[in-house]
Amino acid sequence: MPQLKTTAADMVKRARDRIEEIETPDLIARLDDPDTVIVDIRDVRERQRVGFIPGSIHAPRGMLEFWIDPESPYHKEVFAQEGKRYVFHCASGWRSALSVATLQDMGFEAAHLKEGFGTWEKHGGPVEFPPKKDG
Repeated sequence: MPQLKTTAADMVKRARDRIEEIETPDLIARLDDPDTVIVDIRDVRERQRVGFIPGSIHAPRGMLEFWIDPESPYHKEVFAQEGKRYVFHCASGWRSALSVATLQDMGFEAAHLKEGFGTWEKHGGPVEFPPKKDG
């Protein structure tokens, strides 16, 4: 196996050292805040299997930079809202830490859910599931 220059865990640690991390109970308390936009970067299958935070926006990890960049042909207007606080999350906080660090490098201010969706229900956070498909 080739020797890596850095590990994924090291990258996550470096990202966490320079981004804002939000604790699960604090984000639950902001759930009804119209100025908070919760962005779920997990795979669609994760959302189907274990549910999602009500009102969250789904933005797959692989498209984030393109959806956020106003010069990209894939830009999504949800990421151009003035005065909003964006909080990204994944399952455990690793992907979202790397994502937020990258977005900060682009000039997009955001935070991430420190422990990810994995602790959301344990802290009493509500969960929704997509509608079941017939067939």
